Amino acid sequence: MRKRLLLLALPAALLLAAWIGPRLLDWEAQRDRVAAIASARLGRPVTLEGPLRLTLLPQPMVEAEAVRVGGTDGAEIGVSARALHLRLGLLPLLAGRVEPRDLVLVGADIHLPWPPESIGALRPPPWLTGFDARIEDSRVAVGGAVLDGVAARLAVPGPLDAVRTEGSFTWRGAPVRFEAVIGRPGFDGVATLDLAMASQGATATARGVLVGEGGFEGRVEASGTDLAALIASPAGSFRASGRLTVTAEIAAADDLALDLGGVTGRGAATFRFAPAPRLDIALALARLDLDAWIAALRGAQPPPLPVGLDLSAEAASFRGQTLRRLRGGVVRENGRLVLSGLSALLPGEAQVEAEGTATGARLELALRFAGPSLRATIAAFGLPVDRYDPARLRAFEGRARLGLDQAQLGVQDLAAVLDGARISGAGVLRFGARPALGLGLSFDRLDLDGLLPAPAAWAEALRVPPGFDANLRIAAETLAWRGIATERAALDAVLEGGRIGLRRLSGRVGGADLSLAGSVTLGSAPRFADLGLEVAAPALGPLAEALAPPAALPAGLRPLPLRLRLTGGGPAEALALAAEGEFGELRFEGQANANLPQGRAGGSLTLRHPGAPRLAMLLGAQEAPAWLGEGSFSLIATLSGGPAGVGAESLELVAGGLRARGQLALALNGARPRLTGRLAAERLPLPDLPLRGTEPLDLAALGRMDADIAVTAVEVASPDLPALRDATAQLRLESGRLGLDELRAGLGGGVLEGRIALDASAQPPVLEGALGVSGVTLTGPLFGPPFDLASGRLEAQGRFSAAGHAPAALLATLTGEGRFAVADGVLAGVALGAAAGAAALEDAVAAEEGVRAALDGGATALERMEGGWRAAAGVVTLEGVRIAGEGGMTGGIEGSVDLTRGNLDLRFLVRPGPAEAPPIALRVTGPAETPRRQPEIAPWARWRAER
Repeated sequence: MRKRLLLLALPAALLLAAWIGPRLLDWEAQRDRVAAIASARLGRPVTLEGPLRLTLLPQPMVEAEAVRVGGTDGAEIGVSARALHLRLGLLPLLAGRVEPRDLVLVGADIHLPWPPESIGALRPPPWLTGFDARIEDSRVAVGGAVLDGVAARLAVPGPLDAVRTEGSFTWRGAPVRFEAVIGRPGFDGVATLDLAMASQGATATARGVLVGEGGFEGRVEASGTDLAALIASPAGSFRASGRLTVTAEIAAADDLALDLGGVTGRGAATFRFAPAPRLDIALALARLDLDAWIAALRGAQPPPLPVGLDLSAEAASFRGQTLRRLRGGVVRENGRLVLSGLSALLPGEAQVEAEGTATGARLELALRFAGPSLRATIAAFGLPVDRYDPARLRAFEGRARLGLDQAQLGVQDLAAVLDGARISGAGVLRFGARPALGLGLSFDRLDLDGLLPAPAAWAEALRVPPGFDANLRIAAETLAWRGIATERAALDAVLEGGRIGLRRLSGRVGGADLSLAGSVTLGSAPRFADLGLEVAAPALGPLAEALAPPAALPAGLRPLPLRLRLTGGGPAEALALAAEGEFGELRFEGQANANLPQGRAGGSLTLRHPGAPRLAMLLGAQEAPAWLGEGSFSLIATLSGGPAGVGAESLELVAGGLRARGQLALALNGARPRLTGRLAAERLPLPDLPLRGTEPLDLAALGRMDADIAVTAVEVASPDLPALRDATAQLRLESGRLGLDELRAGLGGGVLEGRIALDASAQPPVLEGALGVSGVTLTGPLFGPPFDLASGRLEAQGRFSAAGHAPAALLATLTGEGRFAVADGVLAGVALGAAAGAAALEDAVAAEEGVRAALDGGATALERMEGGWRAAAGVVTLEGVRIAGEGGMTGGIEGSVDLTRGNLDLRFLVRPGPAEAPPIALRVTGPAETPRRQPEIAPWARWRAER
């Protein structure tokens, strides 16, 4: 029984002794001893600043709080720990001896100054033998890098054994495991070093030697499943191997063979320890996904130390396009990106270079760009260019400063050349649910041909409000569009909320100042408001030359000043417009309503000028048209028009003595414009007929249009023709052939009928016609020369034709034939009846004198005169003209009239009684106005003498 009690009491006694024995030791008195043991273990002075206590179970351990390792000199390793655990041997402790077995630092804060004075300091010191120490839940600061959650063990079994350390830590939230083995240096001072690290599926190993001169040389290998878990890069597997060199100032891995997600390349990495920690990486890859790299760099957290990336690739994909020869450097430091030496060859062989910075969401770049075809480059990125002329948007170059953040994209200091035109200015695009564009550009020359859509597409564009706002200020020293050159052109406009506000569009065209302002509300029913167009030209000539060919404007109008003001507003389907202005002495005003979608308009126009003859001179008349008469000019018309043509529903014209009204319509949907309608004149003055003019007639206008107009006139007046009354005709123009058909007019109580046609398409032009008069009573001379019909009732008909470019040529080629008859009339210039009466006198001398006196002047009373005529080469020959006068007088006229020269060669004949007597004749030759008289009475005189 005592033995059993003894066996039970022995363990209890041992436990009691283990519990009481150590407590009998004075541990405060052991503080220096424990500190000495820890100093010997760590190779550095250890100071125990907190209380000490002994823990017996589960194993004997001395715990000390507030531990500091090393001195205060920042140049050496500094260590402070929350606690130090020193595991002791149990039996020696029971015997009162303190023999350490293991040392652990808990909650250590370790500062390792970097760089060390020499990389050789990494070699294990000779005193580091028989060492086994651990740290737990600690923090290690190496230079500027901080490792959290460090748990590591350092073991040195013996003086010849390698130093082995292994453990784990947390780097930027990611767990990292490491293992390092440092061999003992040999006689040459060289020590081996093997280092292995693993984190997030990636591993890295370095094997080499620590050379006696200081430094590490070896090779490094790294691989993993996701490079993005380690650095700011696209996700994907990676593999790298190359040479590694470490000195006190730098750690460099060069000649790296890379495989990034299946893309091979070369690279290098350099970590500088001094003067400040910095990591530089250089990558040269065969190809690169630039979109993924940009997204990775923008979304990455700021690195704890500056990181530089020098990236190059022969091919890089960006927004679905391939960039070539991509180069560039990126430095990340303190949340800031510095971009330098960026360059790439874009589609279309466009070269782009950039430098700048990115801070947070703000990116600033200085750009330089050049290329042979801007069209090809922007088309590759999906921008629509088919609407532009293929010859436009070609060679370009320039520079600009670009700023981009989450709110807007801004471009400043733009200086570029596009298609040979210099461009400068700035712009900003604000992002949001409704983007807003602000743009200010200046051009030395802006050619809009091939850039603007056709005017027919503008109406449709007004129906679709864009999904953005804009504020535009554009200026151009020279602007060209559709052959019109504008100087000092300027646009100031705003697009806001589906409304275009044109504050001012101005320019100088042909010396004239033009300005346009107004606004339009876009949508399915566009509406215009406050439209205003002003034109001020000191002379119309330069403006007309700029807008149309110079021949389109008569010379007399060229120096006249022009002032025009156009205002209006309303919906596109019923746009109300009003215009007024002055053109020299010509005043004009008008109102119109336009339907823009249908391209139709209608309104009224009024033109007034104080002198119709002066206006005719301005319009190109060689001299004042006296035939027109004095008086003012006015035109009042009600107009309407559209794509198919223009019409004047009512037209009132007053020009000097001309009074006319009617309706006209100009059709534009055929091969040539066609003018139709009717004109009714109260008085229709006609110009003089330049029958012997040698200037070619300008007939080109006859081939430019067709016409079919019914013309009526109460009175037709012409200096060269007798007055016509109640004239009607159908004016037809077809393919250069002008005709007056169905011509009918009252003439001297009778009727003039016929037709006249001029074929301007023939070479030379051909004039032909057929005219006839009946019941015409002459009350005055018919033609005006000394020999003429002074009165009588006239019947005549004939046909004629002529060919030539000038009136004289037409006269010279006149051909035709006809007949005429005059009853109860008077033939002026010769008294044939008096000659016949004188021939009957008994006194021969008195008879001859009487005959000569009758042939020298006077007039012949006609009961009837009839005959025919025939024309050839401008010479009219009388055929079978017979005269019957009072008292049974008979006679005739024979000979010809040369119309070209105006010469007469006529013989007036009278037959005196008796029947066998020869005729008495008067030969008239020479100019029609001053003819020479040659009486031919010799045969009659001989006959009379023979009797």
